[in-house]
Amino acid sequence: MPEIVIFLLIKLVMTIVIFALWMTMVPFMIWLERKVIADIQIRIGPNRVGPFGLLQPIADALKLIMKEDITPAKADKLIYPIAPALLMVPALLAIAVIPIGGMVTIGERSFTLQIMGEYRGPNGFFVPELDAGILLSLALSSLGVYGVVLAGWSSANKYSLLGGMRSSAQMLSYELPLGVALVGPLLLASSLRLNEVVNAQSNFGIWFIIPQFVGFIIFLMSGTAEVNRAPFDLPEAEQELIGGYHTEYSSFRFAMFFMAEYLNMVTISALAVTFFLGGYRLFTDIVWLQPIWFALKLMLFLYLFVWIRGTWPRVRYDQLMALGWKVSLPLALVNLAITAIVLAYVPKRAVLVLTITSIVLITIAYYGSSYNIRRSTDMTARSGYARRHLPESEETRI
Repeated sequence: MPEIVIFLLIKLVMTIVIFALWMTMVPFMIWLERKVIADIQIRIGPNRVGPFGLLQPIADALKLIMKEDITPAKADKLIYPIAPALLMVPALLAIAVIPIGGMVTIGERSFTLQIMGEYRGPNGFFVPELDAGILLSLALSSLGVYGVVLAGWSSANKYSLLGGMRSSAQMLSYELPLGVALVGPLLLASSLRLNEVVNAQSNFGIWFIIPQFVGFIIFLMSGTAEVNRAPFDLPEAEQELIGGYHTEYSSFRFAMFFMAEYLNMVTISALAVTFFLGGYRLFTDIVWLQPIWFALKLMLFLYLFVWIRGTWPRVRYDQLMALGWKVSLPLALVNLAITAIVLAYVPKRAVLVLTITSIVLITIAYYGSSYNIRRSTDMTARSGYARRHLPESEETRI
């Protein structure tokens, strides 16, 4: 059999297995989120369908599939049905460049546990890892904004359109700090290949979350806003926009929006593990343990997403935009500039200097943000008091 055929078969099997595992995360995350939030709110959560309610996501999926698929009379007949797919497909494809394990050797062939990873066969057959893998992942994940905007526009519903416009502004605003936050680890690794980023953390003997703690915090905030998760779920603010951009959707098309949100959440978590928590690297080179270690770190981030949703209140839209443009992006640029300067002039002590710098930057940002929030709250309270109690002429001057 030609080596190219063997290569394609191995990649096909790997793709099916990884995609199946990724899709399995969706029902598991639905169950986990309902259980964790129920525990935070001192409730029981799902406990009727299956042991500990584990079969509840399957029951929910069957219910959605059997519901009637309704299309509004004035909806765009072409864009309306395909908008959910425009959101879900890029979320699914973005995982193709994320490594979940090291090099596996079977006979004369060796390959990494990564869909677009390295492959070595007999007689010099060699396929390299995708050079700019992170660029492809970010590009695919950013395509989701088209699905959201088109879903809101094609529904012929003003609330849906407002939700779509909110989401487009939010996602575009937070893509910039999210991308800049990842440049710091890329500079430390001196490569755009994700496997090299993982190996660099092993060579340094330290996870990049320590010297790049500022980048990690910015990436976490921006990733939460990118996937429209609480407290940044303004495009779906039900008290203002009913259900946001997916108000008019029902049945399996609504389920596709739901699935895309969780798939994006898993992808953001996987990127965080790869860039800041050492990826799949373990204290041993046993290959079959590496995906398990990667999955444990992944679950840590997914639990963090759920915990944030259950504890933090939703922010106002002006606060969301201010946090993105006035705090996250400038802080990410400052962190990037400092990282580049330190690596250029003191490369041997880069980790120590960057760690100290991260602590200083986070402290300044925390106290600066707290001061601005208190100042904004005081001004709002004074303005409201003045409007209620001052005469009309004085109120007009205020």
